[in-house]
Amino acid sequence: MKQGKLIIFSAPSGAGKTTIVKHLLKKFPSLSFSISATTRELRGDEKNEKDYYFISKEDFLHKVAHQEFVEFEEVYNGTFYGTLRSEIERIWDIDKHVIFDIDVEGGLRLKRKYEADALAIFVQPPSLEVLKERLSGRGTDSAEKLAERFIKAEKELGYADKFDVILKNYDLDTACAEAERLVKEFIEK
Repeated sequence: MKQGKLIIFSAPSGAGKTTIVKHLLKKFPSLSFSISATTRELRGDEKNEKDYYFISKEDFLHKVAHQEFVEFEEVYNGTFYGTLRSEIERIWDIDKHVIFDIDVEGGLRLKRKYEADALAIFVQPPSLEVLKERLSGRGTDSAEKLAERFIKAEKELGYADKFDVILKNYDLDTACAEAERLVKEFIEK
């Protein structure tokens, strides 16, 4: 498979995209997770080169200057995230399709770049209030960081209609089943 397909899951933090992507990786052996690069610190039990490529801001900006990213952005003040071109190529080299768990603006950039070879799915939470409860319940962020995430989430919810599909995550089992159907149809066409 010289070039496989890209399945992009985007949503505000706390909407359930990571849980859905992990579910799909268990169901579809033809998928492989795209590991994003970030300048943020590890959280909880995260592992470098498994959850993210944790790199310094200087190294990240060096890679930007050398056009090593397919897309990148400063998601939060001073914190960068991006998709390395080499990561997509690594997955295609093992004859798999790429699945992304990526922020909303990054997901839209990938869709624009890969067009028909990409399926962009927006995971919509039941409400902003539920999203706030989920994020607060994680216990991984300071009050200041949570406030920053809430502001970003409100903005990101406004981008939903720019995606190929809006996947409502009101019930996780239902959302996972619908995600399976969408991915199966896309990789088989």
